[in-house]
Amino acid sequence: MDKLLTELHLHLEGTVDRETVRLLDPRVPQELVDAVWGFTSFDGFLNCFKFVAQRLRGPDDYALITRRMMEALHKQGVGYAEVTLAAGVILWRQLEFNDVWRAIRATQADAAREFPVEIWWNLDAIRQFGPDHVMEVAQLVAKYVDDGAISFGVGGDEIRGPALEFRDAYKYARDAGLRLTAHAGETGGPDSVWGALEIGAERIGHGIASIQDAKLVRHLADNQIPLEICITSNVKTGAVDSLDVHPVRRLFDAGVPITLNTDDPGMFECDLAGEFRLARERFGFSEAELDAVRRNAAKFRFRNPQA
Repeated sequence: MDKLLTELHLHLEGTVDRETVRLLDPRVPQELVDAVWGFTSFDGFLNCFKFVAQRLRGPDDYALITRRMMEALHKQGVGYAEVTLAAGVILWRQLEFNDVWRAIRATQADAAREFPVEIWWNLDAIRQFGPDHVMEVAQLVAKYVDDGAISFGVGGDEIRGPALEFRDAYKYARDAGLRLTAHAGETGGPDSVWGALEIGAERIGHGIASIQDAKLVRHLADNQIPLEICITSNVKTGAVDSLDVHPVRRLFDAGVPITLNTDDPGMFECDLAGEFRLARERFGFSEAELDAVRRNAAKFRFRNPQA
């Protein structure tokens, strides 16, 4: 592949596919795995994510999925990725975070010799667990600013965890030297995106509900605030009813800087090449337009952005 790709919205736990989950837990019946992977709603997806998280029992399991992720990224021609680690989930499961982190970072360094992908980490909190939890995660993440952590964010259920509740945690993270992201406008409406912007999010994970608010679309375009678009994810979780109504084309045409991403490729059974293929074949993106999308990812990455 001539040009290395950049991915900005990718969850480590979400890279676990059906094969990997059975490597993590050989006792789990294939029929159960297939049933869990058959989700058609956002709640079903969250259940799948929880199913995987419960089988990540400690540092060795996180090391395994880190290596497999790096191999997959390298095969796809991805040269740079900002990967989200669910730090809030690790705390919730009462695992020793530093032990998990050390295993991930050691595996990253070792695997990079065979699969040379530059990876920086976005550590996120579980927004529906409330502001105290989010602050706890922000304080934890700040300890790793000089050790691979580049940004802080929130994931989970944006309806039950509105962004404005996390203003103090975001300020703490920013003051500690972390960049800021947030899932918003995926299952929530435009107000969720406005709230994420108000607390300082520099990029918006998904943000597809922005299309419902012309003022918000103009704000994103005028201020060049990027949306991390995940087409297949949005269809698989029911965030959009079908590919036909996905707003990726309209957002791009309105001047909003978008990037294309896989989100949770093991669970959604997709890859980055497929997301670009969807944009071309289903939404009429030209090669020049797809090049612009690729440049957006390089331009808006948090580490050494490229013009």
